[in-house]
Amino acid sequence: MQYLHTMIRVSDLEQSLDFFCNKLGFVEIARSQNEKGRFTLVFIAAPADAAAARGNKAPLVELTWNWDERGYAGGRNFGHLAYRVDDIYALCERLVQAGVVINRPPRDGHMAFIRTPDGISIELLQNGAALPPREPWISMANSGSW
Repeated sequence: MQYLHTMIRVSDLEQSLDFFCNKLGFVEIARSQNEKGRFTLVFIAAPADAAAARGNKAPLVELTWNWDERGYAGGRNFGHLAYRVDDIYALCERLVQAGVVINRPPRDGHMAFIRTPDGISIELLQNGAALPPREPWISMANSGSW
């Protein structure tokens, strides 16, 4: 058995691509459109997985955009995606500067949560040992649900 991808439905493909690619740094690996079925599939990979994903050796996230759908409910019942990051503080700072809400700040130097435009939680985990706790993260309260 080999893990291939996780599919999430998105209500606005361009907004989701902006979030994943421009703000988080993911790489688009493949895209297909189905005129008859009226949907678009975009496969993306985390930056460190992009080269392996092109060779079908790393997991992908499949963004599914159903052209006629006008919104999805229940994004929280999905759970979350989780990614290891090299510097959780630097990434969270970059995300805040890009307008992304940090729902659970990395107060412990190890874990943070954010949400996609469609409400799907993403857990960010520091690679290796936790970084020493520091401001502004120590004092930052949780925001919304995660």
